[in-house]
Amino acid sequence: MNRTALLIASLVFAEVWALSSAALCNETPFVAAFDRFAPHNDIELAVGGRLLLSELSCTACHATKVARLQPKKGPRLEGAGQRLQGDWVRQFLHSPQKTKPGTTMPDVLAGLGEEEKQPAIAALAAFLASQHEPYPVVKANGLVPVPFEFWDVGDLEQGKQLYHQVGCVACHEPANDYETAEAAPTPIDTLLEQLDPEEIEEMGLGSAVRPVKSVPHGDLPAKYSLKSLTFFLLDPASIRPSGRMPGLRLGPMEAAHIAAYLLRDQQRVEEEKPKTVDQSLREEGKRLFSELGCASCHTAGGIEAGGGARPLAKLKIDDQQSCFAATTKGRPHYSLDEIQTKAILAAMAELPAGKTRDDHFQVKFWMMQLNCFGCHEREGLGGVGRNRKAYFETVRHVDLGDEGRIPPPLTGVGQKLTADSLKKVLNGSDQVRPHLLARMPRFSATSVWQLPEAFAKVDRAEAPPEQKVPPPPNGFVAAGQRLLDTGCVECHPMRGESLPGVVGIDLETVTSRVEFGWFHDFLLNPAELKSRTRMPTFFPNGVSQQPDILDGSTDQQIAAIWHYLREIKKHPLPEKIVKARSQDFELVPTEQPILLRTFMHEAGTHALAVGFAEKVHFAFDTENPRLAVAWRGRFLDAQGTWFVRSTPPAVPLGKELIELPKGPALAVLAEKKQAWPSFDAEQDYRFEGYRLDPEGVPTMLYRVGDYQVQDRTTPNNDGGLTRRLTIVAPEKKDATGKLWLRANVGKSLQQVNENSTINEKHLTVSVAGGVNSVGQLRTIEGSTESLFEVEVDNETTIEVQYQW
Repeated sequence: MNRTALLIASLVFAEVWALSSAALCNETPFVAAFDRFAPHNDIELAVGGRLLLSELSCTACHATKVARLQPKKGPRLEGAGQRLQGDWVRQFLHSPQKTKPGTTMPDVLAGLGEEEKQPAIAALAAFLASQHEPYPVVKANGLVPVPFEFWDVGDLEQGKQLYHQVGCVACHEPANDYETAEAAPTPIDTLLEQLDPEEIEEMGLGSAVRPVKSVPHGDLPAKYSLKSLTFFLLDPASIRPSGRMPGLRLGPMEAAHIAAYLLRDQQRVEEEKPKTVDQSLREEGKRLFSELGCASCHTAGGIEAGGGARPLAKLKIDDQQSCFAATTKGRPHYSLDEIQTKAILAAMAELPAGKTRDDHFQVKFWMMQLNCFGCHEREGLGGVGRNRKAYFETVRHVDLGDEGRIPPPLTGVGQKLTADSLKKVLNGSDQVRPHLLARMPRFSATSVWQLPEAFAKVDRAEAPPEQKVPPPPNGFVAAGQRLLDTGCVECHPMRGESLPGVVGIDLETVTSRVEFGWFHDFLLNPAELKSRTRMPTFFPNGVSQQPDILDGSTDQQIAAIWHYLREIKKHPLPEKIVKARSQDFELVPTEQPILLRTFMHEAGTHALAVGFAEKVHFAFDTENPRLAVAWRGRFLDAQGTWFVRSTPPAVPLGKELIELPKGPALAVLAEKKQAWPSFDAEQDYRFEGYRLDPEGVPTMLYRVGDYQVQDRTTPNNDGGLTRRLTIVAPEKKDATGKLWLRANVGKSLQQVNENSTINEKHLTVSVAGGVNSVGQLRTIEGSTESLFEVEVDNETTIEVQYQW
């Protein structure tokens, strides 16, 4: 499948998106989670309807005993007189959807003719213009200098960069002319490029391709002044306590910069000053504010919400005079599209039947209300949209893959994090990913106070019994240091110190944030708890690779790591961190091999380079499990990997370098003439870590579909490499295909003997054991391949020799 198919798929989804965008211009309210999930059957229609009942604040007037349907409500209007421009207020009251497309506020004057509407608008605008309150005082300190009238000195270019980096574009529209850093495509991205629209839908990947629409800004220059927008960005919850617009922990100047960018097309406007308002007009506006039910959603002038509207449970779903079926004087009107109308009717139909929803639903519902799914995936729903992923970047653009730059999934988060840690995350006080430019928002306490307990209740009910923290084993300090030195220090800082270039999560706080049971299980099998994680397992099949530490006991070693990290402030750091800057950075293998996780042009951003005392070395690509490159002579210089934050590619120091065949070595083919698959094809290639034997040689562990592969490579006596592939067959083999080994590839191959070939680069590859003894040559698209059919009933071992 070529890029033409992707273009067709993109056009199809773009057309759907354009139609939906047109609906916005056609005066319909926009609720992010509803728009993303309900029209595509990602959630039940009735669930979408419940979401609309809440987000359109229907239950602000139509009271309900269903706690989960409490209304979002609108912004506080105290201070509206200086925050909002008068002309915009009048236009918004006249035509809410035309003035701010997608607004969830109904047209409260829809039932009035123009002759009645204009005086009502004038009166309401006069009342709102009288609402003034002082802006909060922003004080400077030694760390945060605040210029005089800082809102007037924001920088447009800095604001543009902040807007596109700190998280605004998770919900709002990015600019077409903003350039993001190029990131390597993930396997799922590459797979999507190879599928046509029908295949995408059949594989259930429609949501991965579907663009995520933006929460509309409306005409911000007509609405705000620089001062009022700056103060709103500093503390959105002070104006919108519902939490739908969370804060991004901006400093005063950051808020001023973003305001300058958002109002870049605005002619200079002076702040609205308190002015004398016709008292009778103001009082008429106050009366209308109360009479029209505005106080049910907004606070202003001390007016209390009135009652009188029919309770939600007693509404008739077929009422032709409802708020969305007709425009009636004295009633608000919502211009809903067909899917929104059907969703509300479906939700209303559930209420008399008393259909209840469980705690699992409640967590999902809260996440939809707050649009957590705009950034986070949970149980297959939501996550950063494909059209927005490029805007999530790391500091200095260090390549940490999607796992290192995209907000983490929340599946099982209640089992992972402690309740106290969850609270800190939601209130913005626990920022454990300083390498991300996007910031975890700060939500108002009233909008998220129930979430930590709800996450824990749901996720722990589905988890194994809670594991208690075992007592610290004897010698845990030395054991913990050594175990962390095995590989953890190459990706994680500790106590604020690290090998230079390392920008991951600091492990100092892990024991105060994470539950021990999750920590234990994650170390045993990272991929089981976190899909597509880069974290390798250091305990393959539950077995420690350090038998000389604590008698090789996996549980004791994990306990030692836990207790060492819990007391890390009291103890010396791991040796590699302490000695890193005093070492010679050329790695010279002596008694045992040296392993270095690094970035190499030939082996990608997930390279594991292995150096041997025999001066024959190789690098293995752990993202796409393959033996990538080999060389003789000197090994590697680790300075770039350890000390340069941009992590330049590691370059082999030896001169006799050979690139090995690209693509997977093993594949299941339905027939011999089938093209050899890439790693991005439908076959499942999954790296599962490596284990070290007593000699320190790694055995790579990965899967090819349902086959388990153990891949061990060592120098041979002829200056080349010997590779042993041990393959374990599944209990039930795929009857539609056979497993094949592709030994060698070239523009041309010469047969040395029945199991050996040499290509134009003088790479000779010989195969023995576990295969049909006669290799078969074939030419496809100008490339010649040497293939062997693998004979595996339960388990077999193939030996491959490389000489160059």
